[in-house]
Amino acid sequence: MSASAGAATPVQDAPATAGPTVHVVTLNLYHDQQHWPQRRVEIARVLGDLRPDVIALQEVLEHEQLQNQAQWLGQALGYQVHFITNDPPSRPRRYGNALLTRGVVLERGETLLHPLDDYRVAGMVRLLVEGQPLNVYVTHLHWRPEGGAIRARQIDDLLAWIDATDDGLPSVIAGDFNVPTEAPELAALRARYDDAWDILPLPRPPPPPSTLNPHFYPEQRVRIDHVFLQRGRLASSSVGLLFTEPDASGLWASDHLGLSVHARLLPAP
Repeated sequence: MSASAGAATPVQDAPATAGPTVHVVTLNLYHDQQHWPQRRVEIARVLGDLRPDVIALQEVLEHEQLQNQAQWLGQALGYQVHFITNDPPSRPRRYGNALLTRGVVLERGETLLHPLDDYRVAGMVRLLVEGQPLNVYVTHLHWRPEGGAIRARQIDDLLAWIDATDDGLPSVIAGDFNVPTEAPELAALRARYDDAWDILPLPRPPPPPSTLNPHFYPEQRVRIDHVFLQRGRLASSSVGLLFTEPDASGLWASDHLGLSVHARLLPAP
């Protein structure tokens, strides 16, 4: 993956190998904070240059004075949009996640995560990657540091839903997990999925210390935004951070950094 404006190392490229490849980007949008009308221009510019197959978004907002943020980006990029929320269509303010895709979508889905009063959801799309079907899931877990038990329950919900919907096809999970990959509450996920950083070809660079934007979180260095690849079904080709610098006016794209992953589909076992 070549670095473009808004992208940064470490990035690792694998030797050319057979097998379809998919490019996934995940980004927490920081809803409508910090000058969204200006931020969205830079986000659209960088994503338009990269043209990933799938864009997983968290903290997507719409209300009476704000067009759905994922819909705006989808229109700007020419992507299809799957917005996932537990807010009914009749509610003026709706908040959730989204999956943006530029190719053929075979199926969409969504589910609620417990506890329901935490307002957490997960979504999926099944798309064709060079003629082969692939599932991509997005989620955003509970945020409080002391909420490990809640996140563990949400992971259990997510994995059960994946088991019910994946149809035996390879799967990617992207999003804001609000904890690092080694957190105990992600143990069930780690048993079946690999952090994209951890399975890069050797010699692999260490993962970055944080996906939080240091401009907003100078003292908080933690990597909470992840792309997980189903073990034995996908392998990382390259991984890198996005939006590591402000735009020309000094405005940052988000309070999170974006994560860009190229992965290769492996032959079915």
